[in-house]
Amino acid sequence: MCMIYPDANSWRDAPNKNVVLFAMSGLGKTHVSNILRAEGDWFHYSVDYRIGTRYMGEHIADSFKREAMAVPYLRELLMSDSIYIGSNITFDNLAPLSHYLGKPGDPAKGGVPFEEYLRRQELHRHAEIESMIDTAHFIDRAQDIYGYDHFVCDTSGSICEVVDPWDENDPVLTQLSSLSLMVWIEGSDAHTEELVRRFDRAPKPMYYQRKFLEDRWAEYLEMTGDAPDDVDPNAFVRWTYAKALAHRQPRYDAMSKWGVKVTADEMARVKSSSDFNALIATALERR
Repeated sequence: MCMIYPDANSWRDAPNKNVVLFAMSGLGKTHVSNILRAEGDWFHYSVDYRIGTRYMGEHIADSFKREAMAVPYLRELLMSDSIYIGSNITFDNLAPLSHYLGKPGDPAKGGVPFEEYLRRQELHRHAEIESMIDTAHFIDRAQDIYGYDHFVCDTSGSICEVVDPWDENDPVLTQLSSLSLMVWIEGSDAHTEELVRRFDRAPKPMYYQRKFLEDRWAEYLEMTGDAPDDVDPNAFVRWTYAKALAHRQPRYDAMSKWGVKVTADEMARVKSSSDFNALIATALERR
């Protein structure tokens, strides 16, 4: 596949460097993007932030309002426009989006019906695709309005679920690779174990393909013997996340053919934009 920077020299010499970082959540995409942004000449476009504000923000806020309407004191204030209820989502705090997507299972434990969970997942799928397509607009915006020389797209960990990396005409990947260098941050088995532990402590927004979810739900019900309304929602999402990591690995690997790959350990050693530029040049040389 033809790349915007075909070799290390073209990368080093490029006056405008555009990259798309993709990996499982927790392998350093946002951390490195923050380092680049802090140096002042990189624009940081967070796909998760775009999802949670532009495309899912109204759904998130409405869920807050629905809860508030059940409280007489808050209902009166809300109906008289005396209070404002909104999401305070940030690049580093995606909890409002995670909470809205929810977890299927026992309502007494915070679960939602499985069909409602699937509905919210479908909203997220649409939002993620649109947010990825918006990358082109933000590349132009970053340079035209703000004068940034370089651009980093910090993708959602679910990107591999909404594209077909084996289709050379995939519309999202075709657009992204024509405008930027696709960079896969590849984790190891040790990283996978740590990701499961991190997710257990603080779940990130996750999109799963519908068939994968339906299969895992049926498998979990058979394994536990639980009725749908008795499923422990936390236990289900932890179990499903671990299954998803194995499901996603070949998809990420196929996506790497659209660009270059670096290891999570290599990316963890990046402390500056010069370190980052050198690492990408090395990745291009060994491709």
